[in-house]
Amino acid sequence: MSVPKYKRVVLKLSGEALAGEQGFGLAPKIIKSVAEQVKDVVDLGVEVAVVVGGGNIWRGKVGSEMGMDRATADYMGMLATVMNSLALQDALEKLGIETRVSTSIEMRQVAEPYIRRRAIRHLEKKRVVIFAAGTGNPYFSTDTTAALRAAEIEADVILMAKNNVDGVYSDDPRTNADAVKYDALTYLDVIKEGLQVMDSTASTLCMDNDIPLIVFSIMENGNIKRAVLGEEIGTVVRRNS
Repeated sequence: MSVPKYKRVVLKLSGEALAGEQGFGLAPKIIKSVAEQVKDVVDLGVEVAVVVGGGNIWRGKVGSEMGMDRATADYMGMLATVMNSLALQDALEKLGIETRVSTSIEMRQVAEPYIRRRAIRHLEKKRVVIFAAGTGNPYFSTDTTAALRAAEIEADVILMAKNNVDGVYSDDPRTNADAVKYDALTYLDVIKEGLQVMDSTASTLCMDNDIPLIVFSIMENGNIKRAVLGEEIGTVVRRNS
């Protein structure tokens, strides 16, 4: 049996990744595939926490551009992440994986409130914990949520699964054929060069807490397991080179 490199991971899924090629809403095949890949990792004995975005349903930035109050638009985005989290929970439990959705905004009828010690206890019992509703505060992205939760639960790594790229590039490879893919970067590189990996708040939080980040494609089946096993995949971002 393969020995995982990491014992406790935070998997960051963008809402767009769950939408698949349609670009919006939920793609059942994608959700099923993600759930199956998470199960493969859980079966290795790895403790898995998930942070899900909500961009496939609503983006706070779009609402603010429409003239909506930014805080209100962001709260709507947080609710979108809860919808995605419940969908992923359902897919995981259909595979026999015990799961808890933990929200930063209290909504006891559908999920439990986020409590750090309780979340860690769930992980120790090999339950998958899905962190929903961001940080519970407007103006913060789900990238920052992933960094914050990873620091709080003392995760070994953040696995950032993308649906449109297989790593970090110097430019958008979909529009620039000369874009160069990086195998490894430091957080200072990401911040100084303005690379679109995660926002500066999240990058700084990861750098300060020495949490490595692996950016890879979710579209190739088995990639989450490969990342957990320490195989060379995507782009690795660390505090130091």
